[in-house]
Amino acid sequence: MPGSRSRVRLLQVVDTEYTADSVEWCPLEGRRHLLVCGTYQLRKPEDQPADPESKVRLGRLYLYRLNADSSACPLLEIQRRDTSAILDMKWCLVPVAGHALLGVADAGGSVELLRLVGSENAYTLQPFSSFALEKQCLALSLDWSTGKIGRASDQPLKVISSDSKGQLYLLEVNEEGPGLQEVAMWQAHHFEAWIAAFNYWQTEIVYSGGDDGLLKGWDTRTPGTSVFTSKRHSMGVCSIRSSPHRENILATGSYDEHILLWDTRNMKQPFADMSVGGGVWRLKWHPFHHHLLLAACMHGGFKIFNCQKAIEEKQEACTVSASHTLPNSLVYGADWSWLYVHNPLQTCRSCCSGSSPCSNSGAKAAHLSNLKAVHQSPAPSYDHLAENDEEGHTILQSGSKPRTSVQVLAEDMMKSDSQLHTAGTKVCDSDLYLEAANFDISFLTTCSFYDHILHLWKAQCTLCPRCKQSKKLLASLK
Repeated sequence: MPGSRSRVRLLQVVDTEYTADSVEWCPLEGRRHLLVCGTYQLRKPEDQPADPESKVRLGRLYLYRLNADSSACPLLEIQRRDTSAILDMKWCLVPVAGHALLGVADAGGSVELLRLVGSENAYTLQPFSSFALEKQCLALSLDWSTGKIGRASDQPLKVISSDSKGQLYLLEVNEEGPGLQEVAMWQAHHFEAWIAAFNYWQTEIVYSGGDDGLLKGWDTRTPGTSVFTSKRHSMGVCSIRSSPHRENILATGSYDEHILLWDTRNMKQPFADMSVGGGVWRLKWHPFHHHLLLAACMHGGFKIFNCQKAIEEKQEACTVSASHTLPNSLVYGADWSWLYVHNPLQTCRSCCSGSSPCSNSGAKAAHLSNLKAVHQSPAPSYDHLAENDEEGHTILQSGSKPRTSVQVLAEDMMKSDSQLHTAGTKVCDSDLYLEAANFDISFLTTCSFYDHILHLWKAQCTLCPRCKQSKKLLASLK
């Protein structure tokens, strides 16, 4: 799509050593500069015992901090934990007993909750609770019942998980006591249940997708009996995401290389169908733009869809806002950051009149160029300037003097239409400044198999409808 390729810039590349398949930014205020990356690695054949059934799946969990004071590597590793191979991770959208909780589904057949403790640069993830699924299975996915802002205080905190035997597990989190407890378990699919997810607007309803190609809905008050079964996908269903912004909107993805958008009041037929050129392993709605959908499309790279017209008019009008494929890799993980650019003098009028919210590119460049490194990441990391060829593929430049990722960002900001009113503009994660936020600039991360790489990107989402949606978000937060 003409003009779309310039909207996403690669800022940093980090070597995760093991193949990476899951990445999640922390959504909680004051901790949105933190993200985790999970890895999955089969032990090499020469290291395996003779018995082919005794494969060892290794994993490692990385905790990173986006460091606004680093010119060398904005993403700095602050913790690593060796674990069983990680299949899925998600943060709880609300604090539990004063802490951020991360849920992890692993190849050892467990759902583990990790508690974020500490402050500033001393954050660590520590075990809080775990639940073992059935023996000799892999925990494939998990989701929290708190997928949208505004959980009622009396609403139970629940987790839905799926396993490699096709089973679903409904778990409840006891904030006071022993942690995870089983509420219900039932057989959902004949083969692997790749994904399970809540309807964030009606959390008694959950959805599941399996390698049998079926998308199913369940009422957890009567588990074991599906409320619908769809065969609309032609291959295994591996991603499901309820919209946290719009009730009744559901996105699903499959190995059949299609993303479908559904109105949950009518699950007989999707209202939008997008072919993406790769199996859709993960789907993420933007935390502020209700119409932007990020997709991790395996060998098809990652894509950002503008679904506004499709959602509002229920017609097939989703367009690709940005798309990148990466050579010799399969993109399995992708997530939006909850961070935003804070500009005290920005007004809605400047955006809606067609002018950019920023007017001093030199100030921004100076601000970014003055970023200083605090320490180096223990994990190997290296930075490249990314360019795109005519087909939208990312090319990592070589043969020239390396430039730091923040230098790339500063140069890109100077060349782009974004300008600043004041040198005080900064990346922010406090809800106190939402009214003066510039939601046009987003950070996102992707991670990939085979090349064991974590990518940090900056997306320029110059979409005027954000003004109206930001006001709705602010109203919901107050």
